[in-house]
Amino acid sequence: MSAEATNPATPVPSTPGTHRRKSRPRIDLLRLGRAALLGTAARDRLPDAIGHVAEAHRAHHPDADLEPLRRAYLLAESSHRGQMRKSGEPYITHPLAVTLILAELGAETTTLTASLLHDTVEDTDVTLDQVREQFGEEVRYLVDGVTKLEKVDYGAAAEPETFRKMLVATGSDVRVMSIKLADRLHNMRTLSVMRREKQERIAKVTRDVLIPLAERLGVQALKTELEDLVFAILHPEEYKHTRELIAENAAQRDDPLAEMAEQTRAVLREAGIPSEVLIRPRHFVSVHRISRKRGRLRGADFGRLLVLVNEDADCYGVLGELHTCMTPVISEFKDFIAVPKFNLYQSLHTAVAREDGEIAEVLIRTHQMHKVAEAGVIALGNPYAPGSDDPAEGERADPTRPGWLSRLLEWQEAAPDADIFWSTLREDLAQDREITVFRPDGGALGLPEGASCVDAAYAQYGEDAHACIGARVNGRLATLSTVLRDGDTVQLLMGQDPASEPSREWLEHAHTPAARIAIQRRLATPPAPGEPSDGTPEPGTARPGAQASPDTGALGSTARPPARPTPDAPGARTADAVVDLPGASVRLAGCCTPVPPDEITGFAVRGGAVTIHRVQCSGAARMKSAGRTEVGVRWGDTTECRVTLVAESFGRPHLLADLTEAIALQGVAIVSATVEPPSQQRVRHTYTLQLPDAARLPALMRAMRNVPGVYDVNRAQHPAAAY
Repeated sequence: MSAEATNPATPVPSTPGTHRRKSRPRIDLLRLGRAALLGTAARDRLPDAIGHVAEAHRAHHPDADLEPLRRAYLLAESSHRGQMRKSGEPYITHPLAVTLILAELGAETTTLTASLLHDTVEDTDVTLDQVREQFGEEVRYLVDGVTKLEKVDYGAAAEPETFRKMLVATGSDVRVMSIKLADRLHNMRTLSVMRREKQERIAKVTRDVLIPLAERLGVQALKTELEDLVFAILHPEEYKHTRELIAENAAQRDDPLAEMAEQTRAVLREAGIPSEVLIRPRHFVSVHRISRKRGRLRGADFGRLLVLVNEDADCYGVLGELHTCMTPVISEFKDFIAVPKFNLYQSLHTAVAREDGEIAEVLIRTHQMHKVAEAGVIALGNPYAPGSDDPAEGERADPTRPGWLSRLLEWQEAAPDADIFWSTLREDLAQDREITVFRPDGGALGLPEGASCVDAAYAQYGEDAHACIGARVNGRLATLSTVLRDGDTVQLLMGQDPASEPSREWLEHAHTPAARIAIQRRLATPPAPGEPSDGTPEPGTARPGAQASPDTGALGSTARPPARPTPDAPGARTADAVVDLPGASVRLAGCCTPVPPDEITGFAVRGGAVTIHRVQCSGAARMKSAGRTEVGVRWGDTTECRVTLVAESFGRPHLLADLTEAIALQGVAIVSATVEPPSQQRVRHTYTLQLPDAARLPALMRAMRNVPGVYDVNRAQHPAAAY
């Protein structure tokens, strides 16, 4: 940015890499302010005071109509005439500087018009109705939003409800926040006229609230300069030391970055890839962080190489050439083109090393990606102009979907109260790293680092995630508390009960505002009559670890391990099996519980009995390898059978009742049922069932799997007994 106020005492660090046009002379805002006080230009001429704004605006929008800017400046200049800033400059220099910052970033005409007028309603006699009459509803809306922002105290003593209302008023149009960020940048540039304690208070608010907002809006050019200005005020000694490091490096005769940039240009020329290779000096805070991380800095640590190309495919072409012709540092590679960051940022990141150990970080992006990387949502233009998404009449489209700000209104609407919204928002702003996880259908979810499956569920399903019963992470079953890593694939397992409610334990694992607010809101809602309020099963439903009586389903007093099925117990009826051994008694093996139409085999055991196994049973394989005599067997005409099934599920209220109901609807009798103690929120149910017809078994198992919370049902596989 070049719109600095003429204040020699201002501790403004140089911010390399943010100056677009180094040939443009420094703008003397004090002179511009005095020129404004001397009088305005003729009606058909653009005032000299906004010539630099017009020049910067036309660089991004060659066909822009400058008439609204001329009229907005005339109104702002006449309204603020006689007002002075604390630095002694005419007040009009401030809206001029703010507007120039936005013009340099490529803001469209409506935003610049509102920027020139952003203080008129609060500080002069101009009304919102007058703004609407002269400039239209869009400009009035933006000026009103910025005026509301000016009345907000962002500090620790801020009223949460005030901040919430401010976000409601501005969250539906990111241009309001863009103007506010540019306004804060100019004020930070001229902060030295304030008392030291006030400088520190404003700098802390900028650090805690506005810099994270700039990050989420993707406006890196504003964010990096604000970081340096805050650094200079809050950490003057570290700032001084960093400034000395940068000066010492600049005085060195050898510049490894320049040499590596020239080598990169040669590689890309030979490959025939049209490109522009630039050196991007790191800003002060970045150098400070690198020095704390690495200790002694080398020449290439003070900047990065930026390669700009025309097409997306060229980005990968450049990457391939660099990795072929130079030594890549594979651990530094990141692809933010295929998976853009939450704030619209796209780029390839890599690093290459020289033989002497110098390592240069390289950013590869198209010219359009670079524009968005610098200006973020400001580079989107006017999202409400005709043809920009064709919003329905009366509706305001959100230009950041999908993105952080697009979810802001949903959070505030769902939050039970303003304090929860405020605390949750502050926690979210403190998150500065994001991961990307993938759904099985190929979609992606952006989540903060440290997010769990709970966060993924609410990010994908909103409040419907109350019915989530578990997840598969990279194909394996996982609990909802599982912390996700960048690149994981997450399949969320959803129940069908619309009355499902989250567990209070989920709050311990929720990191995103969407998850925390949705859970708190649901838990704060009084339960319906007869509905448990904390996930505790109602009387008459199964507690994990309790055994149900086969006759009544009443809860037993102790937990017992699953009972071995006893198909030959008195009164029990089993499917008939015919063996080719006259006079032998028949037993169905408890290890694999065979039923028609399973393929079976038999083995003669002690006492003249034959034990029937499923062919694929591991117990049968062991008996065969031990030399047991194999006997031919087949199923008889009777189809009634007894079978033991094991249902694996996630714990939830009413689960045992729902499972027994599903079994009963299939016309199957329950001989016994056992529920083991839960392990990591998973519960194992074992049922011994009497089927009137073995052919019903597949349908029965499907019905049990369809019960919400159940993720698998299998035939029991008990350890084979010794025969």
